[in-house]
Amino acid sequence: MRMLAGAWAAILLLLLAAPAALAHQGNPHYRSTVKQVTPSTNGLSVSVLNYDDRLLLQNTTGRAVVVNDYEGKPYVRLLANRAVEVNTNSQAYYLNDDRYANVTVPKGLGSQPNWKLVDRTGRFEWHDHRIHWMSTTDPPQLKDKSKRTHIFDWKVPISVGERNGAIAGSLTWVPLSSGGSVPMAAIWTLAALIIAGSIVVMIVRRRRDPRPADTGAEAW
Repeated sequence: MRMLAGAWAAILLLLLAAPAALAHQGNPHYRSTVKQVTPSTNGLSVSVLNYDDRLLLQNTTGRAVVVNDYEGKPYVRLLANRAVEVNTNSQAYYLNDDRYANVTVPKGLGSQPNWKLVDRTGRFEWHDHRIHWMSTTDPPQLKDKSKRTHIFDWKVPISVGERNGAIAGSLTWVPLSSGGSVPMAAIWTLAALIIAGSIVVMIVRRRRDPRPADTGAEAW
């Protein structure tokens, strides 16, 4: 019984982990891609992670790189010495915690940056609402889900040293085959195998370790 209970616990973890994992990933139907980074600088690279979920910026330029938030204020800076600092007075510091910005931003944020050291690698990744579709409903551009469709172009303002620029990219809808859907069938198949395996092991153990027969003798 303990083994069977353990099997059910493992199944429950699988079912709970599937939607939880998806909640922290991008949408596989969308592809957000970086087209250009200006000013073009050796040692500065940007890429998109998990379809349309996050931007990853690496700074080895020897100069400070600053990423601006949705209001044009400094959000994060990657310094020449590779220290990475986030401005906790930026609304983006809070809004980026949820894919659809369903969070409460503290009132009374200061007008001046309040820098918080978060890393020393010159590398930073963050969820940016400018690179994905900010709704659970389909975009108006999407007329036929079976066709690859350009949704919009996007820009994230940055500065490299004293020079202003931007990370420019685009968002595209991409139709998926059935293989791109959540593999719930595979999860249930695995669950059935776990249960069947547990039952077989229980039967084998009982046959190998039978209980002593009752002789009917009484003890005095």
